Amino acid sequence: MANDRFGVRWGLAGGTALATVEEAREAARYAEASGFDGLWISHGMAVDPIVALACVGAEAPALKEFGTSVVPLYGRHPIGLAQLAMTAQTALEGRFTLGIGAASKQQAEDRMGIAWDRPFSFTRDFVDGLQPLLASREAHVAGGQLTTRAKLEIAAPNTPILLAALGPRMLRFAGERVEGTTLGQCGPRTIANYVLPHLDAGAEAAGRGRPRVMALVRICVTEDRSGAFAHAKVISARYQAFPSYARVLEKEGLADPADIHLIGSWQQVLDGLAAYAEAGVSDLRIEVSAHTEAAREATRMALAEYLSL
Repeated sequence: MANDRFGVRWGLAGGTALATVEEAREAARYAEASGFDGLWISHGMAVDPIVALACVGAEAPALKEFGTSVVPLYGRHPIGLAQLAMTAQTALEGRFTLGIGAASKQQAEDRMGIAWDRPFSFTRDFVDGLQPLLASREAHVAGGQLTTRAKLEIAAPNTPILLAALGPRMLRFAGERVEGTTLGQCGPRTIANYVLPHLDAGAEAAGRGRPRVMALVRICVTEDRSGAFAHAKVISARYQAFPSYARVLEKEGLADPADIHLIGSWQQVLDGLAAYAEAGVSDLRIEVSAHTEAAREATRMALAEYLSL
C-alpha cells in the first residue's frame, strides 16, 4: 500500500455511542497510532462530545484536530455553548473545531418539546451570537429568536465552526459566515453538483475563498458484501426517516440508499474515497461501519496500514 491522501485531511469518526470517556480515549489512541489527521466525535445519547474531547487531547498529542460533528443547537444558547467550546479549546491547546447543526424537527419536538420554528433564522441568530464570543469579543445581538449579550472571560484561541448544512440557504450561509460545512449521507456526485455550487455562491458573495467541506464516509473492508450491505441498509433506513437526508440521497442517484457505504476490498474502498476527493471535499471523516467484529478489525487494520506508511 502507498500512502496517498488525495490532498485532503483524514479524520476518524470516533462514534455516536461512546458510553465512557475511556472509549473516547481508545478512539484517540487508535487515530493517532494509525496516522489520522484528527478525531471527530458526534453528538448522540452518549457522552458529551465537547467534554469527552477535552478529556482525551493528552492521549494523542500528534493529532492536529479534535472536533464535534455535530452539536445540535436547539435546546442550547450561544453563551453556554461558547463556554464549553472555549474551555475545550484551552484543554486542547488550539486544536478544537466546533461542528454544529440546527438538529431536526424530530429531535426538537419529540425529545425536547421545543417548537421547530424557522430553523434557518434560529441558526443565523445562534451563529451571530456565538462567533464573537468564540473570538473573545463581546456579543451584542438581538435576533428574532435569540438574544446574546455577553463577553466571556476565557483565555482561548478562536474556535473555528463547521456548520452541518443540506438545504440551499444553509449551505450558502455556511459559505458566507463559517469555516465550512460538515456533511452526512452526501455522496460525491451530490457534493460536486449540489453542495459546492451553493457553498461557493455564499463564499463568493462574502468575498471569501472556498470553505472546508467535510464528508462523512462509512466504510467496511470485507469479503462478505451481503452481510455488510444488510448492516448498511439498517443505518440508511434511519437516515431515510429524515426528509433532508432523503432528499440529498435521492440526488446521488443510487440504486439503494445503502450503496452510499463503501464496502469490499481495501482497493475498492480506496477508489470510493478517491471519488470524494475528486468531487472537491477538503476533509474525509471516516467511520468504520462493520457488521462483524472481524470486519471491523480488518477495516481498522487496513486504515492503519495505509495511513501509517
